[in-house]
Amino acid sequence: MKKTFLLASLLLFSLGSFSQQALWGIPTILSPEVNPDNTVTIRVVAENAQKVQVTGDFLPPQKNGSGKFVYYTEGVVDLIKGENNIWEYTSQPLTPELYKYNIIVDGVKTNDPLNVHKVRDVGSIFDIFIIGGGNADLYQVQNVPHGNISKVWYDSPTVNQTRRLTVYTLAGYNTSKTKYPVFYLLHGMGGDEEAWCTLGRAAQILDNLIAKGLAEPMIVVMTNGNIALNAAPGEDEKGLYAPTIALPNTMDGTFEKAFPDILKFIESNYRVLKDKKHQAIAGLSMGGFHSKNISAMYPNKFGYVGLFSAAINPNGEFEPYKDLDSKIDTQFKNPPMYWIGIGTDDFLFQDNQKYMQYLKEKGYPFTYRESGKGHIWENWRIYLSEFVPLLFK
Repeated sequence: MKKTFLLASLLLFSLGSFSQQALWGIPTILSPEVNPDNTVTIRVVAENAQKVQVTGDFLPPQKNGSGKFVYYTEGVVDLIKGENNIWEYTSQPLTPELYKYNIIVDGVKTNDPLNVHKVRDVGSIFDIFIIGGGNADLYQVQNVPHGNISKVWYDSPTVNQTRRLTVYTLAGYNTSKTKYPVFYLLHGMGGDEEAWCTLGRAAQILDNLIAKGLAEPMIVVMTNGNIALNAAPGEDEKGLYAPTIALPNTMDGTFEKAFPDILKFIESNYRVLKDKKHQAIAGLSMGGFHSKNISAMYPNKFGYVGLFSAAINPNGEFEPYKDLDSKIDTQFKNPPMYWIGIGTDDFLFQDNQKYMQYLKEKGYPFTYRESGKGHIWENWRIYLSEFVPLLFK
């Protein structure tokens, strides 16, 4: 009996030791370290490396391209090797923003092993950090009432699928009986129903704006616009496949035709107001394309429309995009609040300029927000934080 007890005790001690090593194995080296002067220091322990670099959107970009298209690639800088095989780089002072980066060791791009804060963008994983202040404070969790994020499955008979949504319900929704406005927020190509919450910081932006009284209480529905998939990578019935932007049926009208399935599900399962002045739709890039076409196809549904760096030109061979001009004419008989945002270096800038010229010639009202830089999440987070306070007034 004593022998059994001793063996059990040793086993528990052994397991406890391994467990505590995992719990207490907190690195003594900090990376990234946001310094008081808004610089950031990146550190990597790499004993046998010949060269260690960092690449990210906090570094001066490399400008490429010619003609009307300008592309930016993230800058790259070398880390300097110091004592104890610690490689280090400290940036210039940075403006407030959420930044992403990767480590490159002897030419191989990887992640910062000391940073647990990571996001996925299509098929790439990035480390992130936030420089606080200004608009970036909206992206941080603050001491305010918090809404809930739910991953919800719904039936879409139009495409014969069970599909997934992300739904933000504001703080207090579960204990109230109030009906709320609803905002449908759409992702870009290669994204999914998780993108606006991870890269876009939508929940934090909504929490903070609502708490400050800068936005009306609302429910936000973040859809998956990839008809070929029913959920985000790893959550889809296809299994653990490699994410890609090369997906079928993304911009052929199928998602637009199936959108009423989403409306029906939300209006049947959530306390939402169903009239036009209490429903909004917006999206980035492909999601802006979808928002433009869905709002035109269902002109009596959405009183607020936002196009963030939107793809503009549909392929007229697909039925939902035929006679689009006449659909827009119908939509603007009772015009929505129509909001367009684009960066001056965005590859879709000229397409958006042509579309706005068309709206001007027709005499259709819209609001235009021009920013710097290109087709990037920095702009889309800003657009969301500026668009949301305009809704449901």
